[in-house]
Amino acid sequence: MHTIALLCISLLALSATVSAQYSATYLPTDTPAQSEDGQSGTNQCGGGSNQTSMCQNVYMNGVDDFCLWAPPDTTYQGVPSSIGQTERIEVSWCMRSGYGTRLIPNGAITGAHFIQTPNYVQVTGSGDMTQLNIPAGDDGGELDPHGSDGLGNPIGAIVFGTSFGVLQQYHEWTNFMYYGGFCFRACLDGPMAPTYCNHIYDTLGCGWNMPGDYSSGAFDSCDADNTEPMGVYGSSTFFQGDPSTPDAHTPGASSNCHSVGTIWNEAASPATATLLPSSVSASISSLSAESTKSAGTTSKSGTTNAGASNTGTGSASPSTTAGHSGAVRILPIGDAGPFLLLIVAAGLLGAMAVL
Repeated sequence: MHTIALLCISLLALSATVSAQYSATYLPTDTPAQSEDGQSGTNQCGGGSNQTSMCQNVYMNGVDDFCLWAPPDTTYQGVPSSIGQTERIEVSWCMRSGYGTRLIPNGAITGAHFIQTPNYVQVTGSGDMTQLNIPAGDDGGELDPHGSDGLGNPIGAIVFGTSFGVLQQYHEWTNFMYYGGFCFRACLDGPMAPTYCNHIYDTLGCGWNMPGDYSSGAFDSCDADNTEPMGVYGSSTFFQGDPSTPDAHTPGASSNCHSVGTIWNEAASPATATLLPSSVSASISSLSAESTKSAGTTSKSGTTNAGASNTGTGSASPSTTAGHSGAVRILPIGDAGPFLLLIVAAGLLGAMAVL
């Protein structure tokens, strides 16, 4: 009993220590209009979506439910709005409506790979980020919650997620954006969060900070082991600017993977979507899985270390493109209603005929 009491006291002390690192913790329902001084946007975003929204809340929930930071306009102070120039004022662009943010245009994301480890969630991928106001050719840079002065890049940025069982704020996160791709990691609050979401390697890009799958033409989610923390090599720590830069870590092993044909922001009319080219039964069995992480058993192979040689940029060089026969959309169950009704009606007519 004495041992249990000491353990409880230790856990409470650890919780208090972790909480003390952060000035505030929010949920989307109790955010202030602005959470940091000098903020250009807002954290009270409402619902729906709006392509002129100045919302600065991001969500990281799955391969079809994530957000990215990107500029609010195509120009900033009269010049193309590069990530380096606009890092303090970026706004949220999401795959899902309902958060009060801008929507990532359909087709802008050409590949996305979501993983959940014991300590963080991460999405990596490729696409045409010029559709998110990033100039063509911009090698981009890093966004993070602290910045050089303790304020975020962007100022007032808040990240939420539900992957670890409840909706919560992730206080530690890092996001690299460039004109051809992205990577975003959000860490579960705890003593290891600043280590797994370190943000001091801002010139080394996606492939070095978040080694993983950046292939185009594929969309999947997996469970995964933690990748070794960026910059930590056994008992030594590399610092940006040291005489030589070590190789990126090998990505943690992944499992329990589930793939979808593509991801859509659901703003497009269902009439323009295409069902998977497979049997009706296989399509129906996949319908309810689009908005949640599947518990499939397929193992993911070919996870690569993209962009390990990047230095001096915020880019992530895409790895070898996986084969893909074309963009398809798995319709959510609401869109499949008419098909299901026809199947049920046909069954009833058949039963009546037999009687």
